Amino acid sequence: MMADTRSQLYLGAGLTVLSHPLMYVKLLIQVGHEPIAPVMGRNIFRRPVLQLPGLFTYAKHIVSIDGKWGLFKGLTPRLCAGTIGTIVHGKVLQSYQEMKENECTEMEKTGQEPSLHHVVEETMREMIARSTATIVTHPFHVITLRCMVQFIGRETKYSGLFGSIVTIYEEEGVFGFFAGLFPRLLGDVISLWLCNMLAYLINTYALEPPSQGSHIGELRSYSQAVTGFLASMLTYPFVLVSNLMAVNNCGLAGGLPPYAAVYSSWIDCWHQLSREGNLSRGNSLFFRKAPAGRTYAVEQKRFV
Repeated sequence: MMADTRSQLYLGAGLTVLSHPLMYVKLLIQVGHEPIAPVMGRNIFRRPVLQLPGLFTYAKHIVSIDGKWGLFKGLTPRLCAGTIGTIVHGKVLQSYQEMKENECTEMEKTGQEPSLHHVVEETMREMIARSTATIVTHPFHVITLRCMVQFIGRETKYSGLFGSIVTIYEEEGVFGFFAGLFPRLLGDVISLWLCNMLAYLINTYALEPPSQGSHIGELRSYSQAVTGFLASMLTYPFVLVSNLMAVNNCGLAGGLPPYAAVYSSWIDCWHQLSREGNLSRGNSLFFRKAPAGRTYAVEQKRFV
Protein backbone atom coordinates (compact mmCIF):
# COMPACT_ATOMS: atom_id res chain seq x y z
CA MET A 1 0.00 0.00 0.00
CA MET A 2 2.80 2.40 0.90
CA ALA A 3 4.63 1.61 -2.34
CA ASP A 4 1.47 2.28 -4.36
CA THR A 5 0.92 5.59 -2.58
CA ARG A 6 4.54 6.61 -3.11
CA SER A 7 4.39 5.82 -6.81
CA GLN A 8 1.14 7.78 -7.12
CA LEU A 9 2.77 10.76 -5.42
CA TYR A 10 5.76 10.70 -7.76
CA LEU A 11 3.59 10.29 -10.84
CA GLY A 12 1.20 13.00 -9.69
CA ALA A 13 4.04 15.43 -8.98
CA GLY A 14 5.55 14.81 -12.41
CA LEU A 15 2.25 15.37 -14.19
CA THR A 16 1.63 18.50 -12.12
CA VAL A 17 4.94 20.03 -13.15
CA LEU A 18 4.40 19.18 -16.83
CA SER A 19 0.83 20.50 -16.90
CA HIS A 20 1.43 23.65 -14.86
CA PRO A 21 2.11 26.01 -17.81
CA LEU A 22 -1.13 24.83 -19.41
CA MET A 23 -3.08 25.52 -16.21
CA TYR A 24 -1.41 28.92 -15.93
CA VAL A 25 -2.45 29.99 -19.43
CA LYS A 26 -5.92 28.53 -18.96
CA LEU A 27 -6.51 30.49 -15.76
CA LEU A 28 -5.44 33.81 -17.31
CA ILE A 29 -7.85 33.17 -20.18
CA GLN A 30 -10.60 32.21 -17.73
CA VAL A 31 -10.34 35.54 -15.90
CA GLY A 32 -10.50 37.32 -19.26
CA HIS A 33 -6.92 38.54 -19.61
CA GLU A 34 -6.23 38.96 -23.33
CA PRO A 35 -2.98 40.94 -23.72
CA ILE A 36 -2.41 39.90 -27.34
CA ALA A 37 -4.48 41.30 -30.19
CA PRO A 38 -6.37 38.73 -32.25
CA VAL A 39 -5.43 37.96 -35.83
CA MET A 40 -7.54 37.32 -38.88
CA GLY A 41 -7.60 33.59 -39.50
CA ARG A 42 -9.93 30.96 -40.87
CA ASN A 43 -12.15 28.50 -39.06
CA ILE A 44 -12.65 24.84 -39.98
CA PHE A 45 -15.08 25.94 -42.72
CA ARG A 46 -12.38 28.21 -44.20
CA ARG A 47 -14.34 31.32 -43.31
CA PRO A 48 -12.45 34.41 -42.08
CA VAL A 49 -12.75 34.93 -38.35
CA LEU A 50 -11.00 36.89 -35.62
CA GLN A 51 -8.91 34.44 -33.59
CA LEU A 52 -7.42 35.03 -30.16
CA PRO A 53 -3.98 33.58 -29.40
CA GLY A 54 -3.78 29.90 -28.56
CA LEU A 55 -1.85 28.10 -25.83
CA PHE A 56 1.63 28.33 -27.35
CA THR A 57 1.36 31.99 -28.41
CA TYR A 58 0.07 32.94 -24.98
CA ALA A 59 2.83 30.95 -23.26
CA LYS A 60 5.47 32.72 -25.40
CA HIS A 61 4.03 36.06 -24.27
CA ILE A 62 4.45 35.06 -20.62
CA VAL A 63 8.01 33.87 -21.28
CA SER A 64 8.85 37.17 -23.00
CA ILE A 65 7.95 39.02 -19.80
CA ASP A 66 8.91 36.66 -16.95
CA GLY A 67 11.21 34.15 -18.63
CA LYS A 68 10.67 30.41 -18.79
CA TRP A 69 10.42 30.07 -15.03
CA GLY A 70 7.54 32.52 -15.16
CA LEU A 71 5.36 29.70 -16.49
CA PHE A 72 5.69 27.95 -13.12
CA LYS A 73 4.29 30.60 -10.78
CA GLY A 74 2.15 28.96 -8.11
CA LEU A 75 3.73 25.55 -8.61
CA THR A 76 4.77 25.04 -4.95
CA PRO A 77 1.27 25.33 -3.41
CA ARG A 78 -0.12 23.23 -6.27
CA LEU A 79 2.39 20.47 -5.54
CA CYS A 80 1.40 20.65 -1.86
CA ALA A 81 -2.27 20.35 -2.83
CA GLY A 82 -1.56 17.35 -5.06
CA THR A 83 0.54 15.54 -2.46
CA ILE A 84 -1.83 16.11 0.44
CA GLY A 85 -4.85 15.36 -1.73
CA THR A 86 -3.43 12.00 -2.84
CA ILE A 87 -2.67 10.99 0.76
CA VAL A 88 -6.10 12.05 2.07
CA HIS A 89 -7.90 10.38 -0.83
CA GLY A 90 -6.01 7.13 -0.20
CA LYS A 91 -6.64 7.20 3.55
CA VAL A 92 -10.38 7.69 3.12
CA LEU A 93 -10.60 4.81 0.64
CA GLN A 94 -8.40 2.53 2.74
CA SER A 95 -11.23 1.62 5.10
CA TYR A 96 -13.31 0.44 2.12
CA GLN A 97 -10.51 -1.47 0.40
CA GLU A 98 -11.06 -4.90 1.93
CA MET A 99 -14.79 -4.85 1.20
CA LYS A 100 -14.11 -3.67 -2.34
CA GLU A 101 -11.62 -6.46 -3.01
CA ASN A 102 -14.04 -9.09 -1.69
CA GLU A 103 -16.85 -7.80 -3.90
CA CYS A 104 -14.65 -7.67 -7.00
CA THR A 105 -13.31 -11.19 -6.32
CA GLU A 106 -16.85 -12.54 -5.95
CA MET A 107 -17.94 -10.93 -9.22
CA GLU A 108 -14.90 -12.34 -11.02
CA LYS A 109 -15.72 -15.85 -9.76
CA THR A 110 -19.37 -15.68 -10.79
CA GLY A 111 -18.73 -13.71 -14.00
CA GLN A 112 -21.37 -11.16 -13.01
CA GLU A 113 -21.47 -7.64 -14.33
CA PRO A 114 -21.31 -4.85 -11.69
CA SER A 115 -24.86 -4.18 -10.51
CA LEU A 116 -26.37 -0.71 -10.24
CA HIS A 117 -26.23 -1.04 -6.45
CA HIS A 118 -22.51 -1.83 -6.63
CA VAL A 119 -21.83 1.13 -8.96
CA VAL A 120 -23.75 3.50 -6.65
CA GLU A 121 -21.78 2.28 -3.63
CA GLU A 122 -18.47 2.68 -5.43
CA THR A 123 -19.45 6.17 -6.59
CA MET A 124 -20.48 7.17 -3.07
CA ARG A 125 -17.12 6.04 -1.67
CA GLU A 126 -15.20 7.87 -4.39
CA MET A 127 -17.35 10.99 -3.89
CA ILE A 128 -16.59 11.05 -0.16
CA ALA A 129 -12.87 10.52 -0.77
CA ARG A 130 -12.65 13.19 -3.48
CA SER A 131 -14.73 15.72 -1.57
CA THR A 132 -12.65 15.27 1.58
CA ALA A 133 -9.41 15.71 -0.38
CA THR A 134 -10.81 18.78 -2.15
CA ILE A 135 -11.88 20.47 1.09
CA VAL A 136 -8.52 19.81 2.78
CA THR A 137 -6.46 21.05 -0.17
CA HIS A 138 -8.61 23.97 -1.33
CA PRO A 139 -6.58 26.59 0.59
CA PHE A 140 -3.51 25.59 -1.46
CA HIS A 141 -5.63 25.77 -4.61
CA VAL A 142 -6.68 29.33 -3.76
CA ILE A 143 -3.07 30.37 -3.19
CA THR A 144 -2.03 28.77 -6.48
CA LEU A 145 -4.65 30.70 -8.45
CA ARG A 146 -3.82 34.02 -6.80
CA CYS A 147 -0.10 33.58 -7.42
CA MET A 148 -0.90 33.11 -11.11
CA VAL A 149 -3.37 36.00 -11.42
CA GLN A 150 -0.70 38.41 -10.13
CA PHE A 151 0.72 38.31 -13.66
CA ILE A 152 -2.06 40.67 -14.79
CA GLY A 153 -1.27 43.54 -12.40
CA ARG A 154 2.40 42.63 -11.84
CA GLU A 155 1.78 42.37 -8.08
CA THR A 156 3.87 40.46 -5.54
CA LYS A 157 1.23 40.23 -2.82
CA TYR A 158 1.22 36.43 -2.83
CA SER A 159 4.93 35.74 -3.12
CA GLY A 160 5.34 32.60 -1.00
CA LEU A 161 3.34 29.81 0.56
CA PHE A 162 3.57 30.90 4.20
CA GLY A 163 3.38 34.60 3.35
CA SER A 164 0.25 33.95 1.30
CA ILE A 165 -1.35 32.05 4.17
CA VAL A 166 -0.74 34.99 6.52
CA THR A 167 -2.04 37.50 3.95
CA ILE A 168 -5.29 35.62 3.35
CA TYR A 169 -5.90 35.06 7.07
CA GLU A 170 -5.27 38.70 7.99
CA GLU A 171 -7.42 40.13 5.18
CA GLU A 172 -10.23 37.59 4.81
CA GLY A 173 -10.09 35.28 7.81
CA VAL A 174 -10.55 31.52 7.63
CA PHE A 175 -13.27 31.76 4.99
CA GLY A 176 -10.79 33.33 2.57
CA PHE A 177 -9.05 29.97 2.24
CA PHE A 178 -12.28 28.43 0.93
CA ALA A 179 -13.27 31.02 -1.68
CA GLY A 180 -14.87 29.24 -4.62
CA LEU A 181 -15.08 25.91 -2.80
CA PHE A 182 -18.80 25.21 -3.19
CA PRO A 183 -19.03 25.38 -7.02
CA ARG A 184 -15.83 23.33 -7.23
CA LEU A 185 -17.27 20.63 -4.97
CA LEU A 186 -20.61 20.69 -6.75
CA GLY A 187 -18.96 20.36 -10.16
CA ASP A 188 -16.77 17.46 -8.98
CA VAL A 189 -19.74 15.57 -7.54
CA ILE A 190 -21.93 16.06 -10.62
CA SER A 191 -19.06 15.09 -12.93
CA LEU A 192 -18.31 11.92 -10.95
CA TRP A 193 -21.93 10.74 -10.90
CA LEU A 194 -22.45 11.56 -14.58
CA CYS A 195 -19.30 9.70 -15.54
CA ASN A 196 -20.03 6.54 -13.56
CA MET A 197 -23.75 6.37 -14.38
CA LEU A 198 -23.20 6.94 -18.09
CA ALA A 199 -20.46 4.29 -18.15
CA TYR A 200 -22.77 1.84 -16.36
CA LEU A 201 -25.64 2.48 -18.80
CA ILE A 202 -23.36 2.11 -21.83
CA ASN A 203 -21.75 -1.09 -20.57
CA THR A 204 -25.06 -2.59 -19.49
CA TYR A 205 -27.45 -1.64 -22.28
CA ALA A 206 -25.40 -0.44 -25.27
CA LEU A 207 -22.70 -3.14 -25.23
CA GLU A 208 -23.38 -6.86 -25.07
CA PRO A 209 -21.46 -8.96 -22.51
CA PRO A 210 -17.99 -9.64 -23.96
CA SER A 211 -17.52 -12.98 -25.66
CA GLN A 212 -14.27 -14.76 -26.40
CA GLY A 213 -12.46 -13.17 -29.32
CA SER A 214 -14.73 -10.10 -29.41
CA HIS A 215 -13.69 -6.47 -29.09
CA ILE A 216 -16.49 -5.60 -26.64
CA GLY A 217 -14.20 -5.92 -23.63
CA GLU A 218 -11.81 -3.43 -25.19
CA LEU A 219 -14.66 -1.01 -25.93
CA ARG A 220 -15.84 -1.27 -22.32
CA SER A 221 -12.40 -0.26 -21.10
CA TYR A 222 -12.70 3.00 -23.03
CA SER A 223 -16.25 3.83 -21.91
CA GLN A 224 -15.10 5.30 -18.58
CA ALA A 225 -12.62 7.60 -20.32
CA VAL A 226 -15.19 8.77 -22.86
CA THR A 227 -17.90 9.39 -20.28
CA GLY A 228 -15.36 11.16 -18.06
CA PHE A 229 -14.51 13.54 -20.90
CA LEU A 230 -18.19 14.25 -21.60
CA ALA A 231 -18.91 14.82 -17.91
CA SER A 232 -15.99 17.24 -17.58
CA MET A 233 -17.22 19.21 -20.60
CA LEU A 234 -20.75 19.47 -19.16
CA THR A 235 -19.54 20.59 -15.73
CA TYR A 236 -16.85 23.01 -16.97
CA PRO A 237 -18.87 26.12 -15.96
CA PHE A 238 -18.53 25.05 -12.30
CA VAL A 239 -14.72 24.99 -12.70
CA LEU A 240 -14.75 28.43 -14.31
CA VAL A 241 -16.99 29.98 -11.66
CA SER A 242 -14.98 28.40 -8.84
CA ASN A 243 -11.70 29.80 -10.16
CA LEU A 244 -13.18 33.26 -10.66
CA MET A 245 -14.59 33.30 -7.13
CA ALA A 246 -11.23 32.20 -5.71
CA VAL A 247 -9.55 35.36 -7.04
CA ASN A 248 -12.51 37.75 -6.96
CA ASN A 249 -12.10 40.86 -4.82
CA CYS A 250 -8.86 39.60 -3.27
CA GLY A 251 -6.91 42.81 -3.78
CA LEU A 252 -5.37 41.85 -7.12
CA ALA A 253 -6.01 43.72 -10.38
CA GLY A 254 -7.29 40.53 -12.01
CA GLY A 255 -10.12 40.27 -9.49
CA LEU A 256 -11.17 43.90 -9.13
CA PRO A 257 -12.94 46.58 -11.20
CA PRO A 258 -12.48 47.92 -13.78
CA TYR A 259 -10.82 44.71 -14.93
CA ALA A 260 -13.29 42.28 -13.34
CA ALA A 261 -16.66 42.66 -11.66
CA VAL A 262 -17.04 42.02 -7.93
CA TYR A 263 -19.54 39.19 -7.51
CA SER A 264 -21.75 38.92 -4.45
CA SER A 265 -21.85 35.12 -4.69
CA TRP A 266 -20.96 32.29 -7.04
CA ILE A 267 -24.55 32.27 -8.30
CA ASP A 268 -24.24 35.97 -9.17
CA CYS A 269 -21.00 35.14 -11.00
CA TRP A 270 -22.71 32.31 -12.88
CA HIS A 271 -25.66 34.49 -13.94
CA GLN A 272 -23.43 37.32 -15.14
CA LEU A 273 -21.21 34.98 -17.17
CA SER A 274 -24.33 33.37 -18.61
CA ARG A 275 -25.73 36.74 -19.69
CA GLU A 276 -22.42 37.57 -21.37
CA GLY A 277 -22.19 34.14 -23.03
CA ASN A 278 -18.90 33.44 -21.23
CA LEU A 279 -19.68 30.24 -19.31
CA SER A 280 -17.29 28.31 -21.58
CA ARG A 281 -14.48 30.88 -21.51
CA GLY A 282 -11.13 29.14 -21.32
CA ASN A 283 -12.56 25.72 -22.17
CA SER A 284 -10.64 25.70 -25.45
CA LEU A 285 -7.00 26.74 -25.77
CA PHE A 286 -6.87 26.49 -29.56
CA PHE A 287 -8.91 28.07 -32.38
CA ARG A 288 -10.31 30.65 -29.99
CA LYS A 289 -12.83 32.94 -31.64
CA ALA A 290 -12.68 36.54 -30.44
CA PRO A 291 -15.96 37.55 -28.73
CA ALA A 292 -18.07 40.19 -30.41
CA GLY A 293 -18.60 43.61 -28.89
CA ARG A 294 -14.94 44.37 -28.15
CA THR A 295 -12.51 46.56 -30.05
CA TYR A 296 -9.16 45.06 -31.01
CA ALA A 297 -6.06 46.25 -32.82
CA VAL A 298 -6.23 43.48 -35.39
CA GLU A 299 -3.06 41.97 -36.78
CA GLN A 300 -3.32 40.67 -40.33
CA LYS A 301 -2.43 37.08 -40.99
CA ARG A 302 -1.85 35.48 -44.36
CA PHE A 303 -4.32 32.74 -45.16
CA VAL A 304 -2.83 29.39 -46.07
